Amino acid sequence: MSKAILRFIRLSPTKARLIAREVQGMNAEEALAALEFMPNKAAKVISKVIASAVANGGYEPEEVTITSCRVDRGPYLKRFRPRARGRASRIMKPTSHVYVEVAQKKDS
Repeated sequence: MSKAILRFIRLSPTKARLIAREVQGMNAEEALAALEFMPNKAAKVISKVIASAVANGGYEPEEVTITSCRVDRGPYLKRFRPRARGRASRIMKPTSHVYVEVAQKKDS
């Protein structure tokens, strides 16, 4: 089993979790092929983390499955925008932490 972590990525965790749920339990090669054609920013980020997890274990993508793909909330970047009558409103820019674990397939 090997893992890869990408922290403080400027991406909303709720948007990234939609993609992470799609690839969980898939073969790594199939997941990378599926993510290549998804238009989301999260798909590109998660595919890089999966490729890193595969490389960290010294495996080939066709011989491993994704056992865990998790996206946690990181800290928010807080920005302010001027509003009417001298006020300001807060803009919250979320960040995410992406965790991927891969393991070799069980031969049946």
